[in-house]
This record gives sequence, structure tokens and C-alpha cells, in this order.
Amino acid sequence: MPSRRDSLSIDEARRIALAAQGFDAARPTGSVTQRHVAATFARLGAVQIDSVNVLVRSQELPLFARLGAHDRMAIPRATRRRAIFEYWGHAAAHLPIDAQPLFRWKMRDAKTGKSRHWGLSDFHDANRRFVATVHRRIRNDGPVTASQLSTRTGPKGTWWDWDDAKIALEYLFLTGDVMAAGRGNDFARIYDVAERVLPQHVLDAPTPTERDARRELVLRASRALGVATMTDLADYYRQRTTDVKGVVAELVASGALVPVRVEGWKEQAYLARSAKMPPRITTQALLSPFDSLVWFRPRNERLFDFHYRIEIYTPEAKRRYGYYVLPFMMNGAIVARVDLKADRASGRLLVNGAFGEPGIDAADVANRLSIELDEMAAWLGLDEVRVGRRGNLSRAVAAKRR
Repeated sequence: MPSRRDSLSIDEARRIALAAQGFDAARPTGSVTQRHVAATFARLGAVQIDSVNVLVRSQELPLFARLGAHDRMAIPRATRRRAIFEYWGHAAAHLPIDAQPLFRWKMRDAKTGKSRHWGLSDFHDANRRFVATVHRRIRNDGPVTASQLSTRTGPKGTWWDWDDAKIALEYLFLTGDVMAAGRGNDFARIYDVAERVLPQHVLDAPTPTERDARRELVLRASRALGVATMTDLADYYRQRTTDVKGVVAELVASGALVPVRVEGWKEQAYLARSAKMPPRITTQALLSPFDSLVWFRPRNERLFDFHYRIEIYTPEAKRRYGYYVLPFMMNGAIVARVDLKADRASGRLLVNGAFGEPGIDAADVANRLSIELDEMAAWLGLDEVRVGRRGNLSRAVAAKRR
């Protein structure tokens, strides 16, 4: 931990945060192994899942950002080896397997009705026999996808157009009675009973009290963030600040968190006891829109002076930067954003737009970004990077490719 102090400059806070997120060291120079993958999951504590596949599914990008090119079956393999599991950690997320007991209170609250969710609870209350039948079917006959149980007779509508079987499965997933045993080729969850998904040592692990589980989740969030406000700490595992205020006080009293002031931040900040502050950050990375470094937008503005919004759901005519825009981090700052698409039919990585932040050295950023784009294209099995004309950085990036 940095020498004990009452305040941090914003530059110091950035270095601490980036080190906590795994950007304080160069990527592996040799082959990336499952051990590297497991260590990254353990360090981050959660990797958000998203189904959009215009570039690559989002959960693969945090590994690429920190490890570089790696086997794209690394996450399915970690799931099969029962090193990670899926649950509602930070939205839908892959989580280290040892974290499963920390969410049992949430599963229990959903099952007892103490907490109610998105209409899943109402569906269960009105269709208890059907939900029990679905559960029994999986227990007796083995894992299924939602489509295998579907009772739909007409065409599917939007991607939230769930039929009864899918709703029942998602309710059972929420309560922990079934889990994701993996994903099919169409990215659909494969559901199985928890007893066949969890390793025995996790099944046998004692269930902590809700208070103890929340405390451990805040502690893990603090390690992954390095320095954070109470709002940051709560958001990491989607808790409410009112629910973590007491446990933050306990962690301060124990010395696990150290209250500090960060330059320009209005809220009290807390420094993790495990935090490191490297003298400089020299790495670079293209970041998923759902990367844990940038997924909490207010923190981006406080930490990096970077205003970032996902425009996937914005009508095309109203988009400012593009459909699938990745921030580009370099030397401890977010210096650009890039609208990317993998055109698999033509074998091209399309850079539909490249936008530099104010005050950057455009030539230096374009050079480092071009290197990163080449590495990404090779990792995705694409033969060419094609740079479009949108954005104030596009010309400089294109010039590096001639």
C-alpha cells in the first residue's frame, strides 16, 4: 500500500486503480495459460457478460486487454473446469467459483420472496407447478437449454421475448436451484442443477451470513478498484450504498480500508490495504464497453475525466461516436475511443471511427492504437484492418497503416 497519507493526487489515484485492475504489468510474453486466465478472474472478481457480437462477445475483451491474444475457448474451458460460474454479480457475470457462497443470501431472498425480480417472482407465484416441473425435468433428465423446453408456437420477437420455459429457467437460475453448466454454440445458457455444476468443496462450504457476505464482497471490490468511493464499492457487485455503509465502517475500523481524499472528488474515498501505486503506467489496452475499469460511468468521469456512454440502443442518426465503441487506454489515461466491427465475411477488422481525446499526441496515440488493432485482428483471425474516415484520429491511424 502507498505510504499512509490522507490524500491522493488524481494521477496517483489513476495509477492505483489501473494497477488494481491488472494494467501495471506487461502482458505475458509466452503462451497464455488457464492459470493466467484464472488469475485474471480472481483479480477482477467479476467479468460482465454481454451477448452483442458485432466485434466479439464482451466477456472475451477484458482477457485480451490484460493478457493479449489467448485461446478463445479459455472461458468455456474455465467453466468446464469449474473455476468460474455465472450469476448476477455485476449484471450477468462470470465470477470465481469460490465466490458462490457470497451470493447465497441473494438466492435465498429471491426464493423466499424477500426480494422480487423483473416479473420472475410474479411468474413463479402464478406458476409454481410449472416451475417445479421444469426443475424436476432437469434434475431427472440432465442439462437443457431454454429452446429444448420451449412451448413457443409463433416466431420469437425481441431478444427479451421470453416464453414460459425461459422465464421458469431464469427464476431457477436466480434462486440458485439451477446454474449455467456452459453455453451452446448459439450462446444460449445450458442449465443444470447446482449439485452437478458446483465442485464438492464449494457445495460443502459454509454459507456466510448476509452481513459477512456483503462485507467480503465490498472487500473484494476494494481490491479490484484500488481506491474507490462508497458508491464505487457498492456498484461493483450491484449492492446499494445503504446496504454497505455499515460494512465499510467495519472495514475501516479493521484497517482493511483507509479513508483518503482524492483530488477533485467530492465523496470520501477509501484505499484498499492491498493497493499498489506503481511509479508509472506504460501499458495500453482496448477496453470493452463493459470492462470493469470503465463499467461505472460516474467513476470514469471522476477518475479519467472521460465521459462515456454506450450508443448501442441509440438510433443510428443520433449516435455521436458509433455502435460499438471501445475506449483506448494508454500510459494511464483514456486517450481515444474507437468504433469497431469484425467483418468476418471479408476477414477485416473495421475501424468505423477513431476519436482522440483533447490534448493528446495524435501521432503517438495513433501508433500505439494501430499496434493494438493489429494484435486484435490477428487474435480474431482477421486478415486486415480497414480504417474509415470518421473521427479526428482516423487519418492519423490510417497513415500508420500505409
